[in-house]
Amino acid sequence: MGIINVTPDSFSDGGEYLDPRQAVEQGLRLAEAGAGILDVGGESTRPGSHPVELSEEIDRVMPVVEKLCGQLDIPVSIDTSKAEVARQAVALGAEIINDVTGLEGDVEMIDVARQSGAGICAMHMQGNPLRMQLDPRYHDVVADITAYLAGRRDALLAAGIERTRICLDPGIGFGKTHEHNLELIRHCGEFHQLGCPLLVGHSRKGFIGKILGDKDLDRTAGTVGVALWLAQRGIQVIRVHDVDAVQQALALQRGVAAPPPQTPPPPPPPPPHFGTPKIQSHF
Repeated sequence: MGIINVTPDSFSDGGEYLDPRQAVEQGLRLAEAGAGILDVGGESTRPGSHPVELSEEIDRVMPVVEKLCGQLDIPVSIDTSKAEVARQAVALGAEIINDVTGLEGDVEMIDVARQSGAGICAMHMQGNPLRMQLDPRYHDVVADITAYLAGRRDALLAAGIERTRICLDPGIGFGKTHEHNLELIRHCGEFHQLGCPLLVGHSRKGFIGKILGDKDLDRTAGTVGVALWLAQRGIQVIRVHDVDAVQQALALQRGVAAPPPQTPPPPPPPPPHFGTPKIQSHF
């Protein structure tokens, strides 16, 4: 899943693609690099961010969604917690609703999800973007988030949304400390017990800079390293900024892991010939 932030203040690429034309061009580049999904968002959810007005979010994302849906065959996802944004994006051709509030932030979102037939990504977040990193606490971060995601899955199923349309996301960096993030990534495979595809969005996030010992360091290599870990554990959707680098690493991983091609064994050599014996052998 390639990220397109049509925002002035996203934590990594804020302002780079605020112009709809630049955002569309970036989407086309990500698709060319091998993205299987494009995720378009018009509201930053970085720690400390403030909500964006509905009209502003609509103005930011709809031209981008419309152009990308008209030019590409791969699914476009709308990254929003506002039901009206999701409704309009799906009407323009978006096929996935990616909601960081687990479809709890807007009371109308589940109805939009059910009626639209779109795929749903429901994420865990403790608190809200403005305050989520002040003092996040869990009894057991993996067990607690597993229980939350199971509850959201069951709520969506009860609302009439088919299981095949549901994807779940533990929400790396959304109300989690550095150690919480690492624990979730270490044990990401345990979320398969939920019976739905999993999405993990770790790209360029702060825990990478902390592990590497430099918060200002380029985090592409760190993003690639974690992506390989996630892929090895069967995570179905890996949400990243640097699609080309991750795709190349995954291609190498697959190439190294693939068994060598099976070739037929060479024919056996002919039996040795020592000339015609003068006396017939009795052996």
